[in-house]
Amino acid sequence: MIHLSQLSKTYSGTTVLSIEALELQAGEIIGLVGNNGAGKTTFFSLLLDLIKPSTGYIENQGVRVNESEAWKSTTAAFIDENFLIGYLTAEEYFEFIAGLRGVTKAELSDFVEGFKAFFNDEILGNKKYIRDYSKGNQKKIGIAAAFIGTPALVILDEPFANLDPRAQMQLQKLIKTFNTDHGVSLLVSSHDLLHVSEVSQRILILNKGELIKDVRTSEITLDDLRAFFSEEVKEELPSSES
Repeated sequence: MIHLSQLSKTYSGTTVLSIEALELQAGEIIGLVGNNGAGKTTFFSLLLDLIKPSTGYIENQGVRVNESEAWKSTTAAFIDENFLIGYLTAEEYFEFIAGLRGVTKAELSDFVEGFKAFFNDEILGNKKYIRDYSKGNQKKIGIAAAFIGTPALVILDEPFANLDPRAQMQLQKLIKTFNTDHGVSLLVSSHDLLHVSEVSQRILILNKGELIKDVRTSEITLDDLRAFFSEEVKEELPSSES
């Protein structure tokens, strides 16, 4: 589904992302982890053609993302609240996205019904503008909108942040359901090692702009991730030797 080669992004002589090659297969849920400044946001911005690569390219279903818009009809994302339209209500925003993706009113109604538990009676039917919601509820609206029309690929940046524990668990279930029941591929970044390891079939670790690990998840993945980042912390701490 996603193929990239010799991809890099450089600003003022500083390379913030450099990945020689990577293949993401259709049907996968892939977790992307790394510390702040690891290059996750840059990677997503390149995938969505929000910025141009300094070298190399990304192909989405055989289409180079910075040379054609053909991939956009099968790819959706929620990165942050800038993807939302603050002066619309949630219902108006969902209708707007549904219109872009050729989803009928009846189909949208059925879709929204499936998210009611996730919304927890805090979003629908109150005629409130999106800009007036909490960060957590704005995130719920953006995540739900990303799935409208069942795109082939959904990209979510830090989807578990700002959500309460109940909503985090419900989001895990929604991600798995859209993957298993509807064949949606997902690329999910998160600082939450527990959640990302529980939903992902594969984990990518970025560090200082480079892809340093690409592993299939297993029963020991969470422990491995914690051990990896623990070692990084140890290396950063000052030595106790006098």
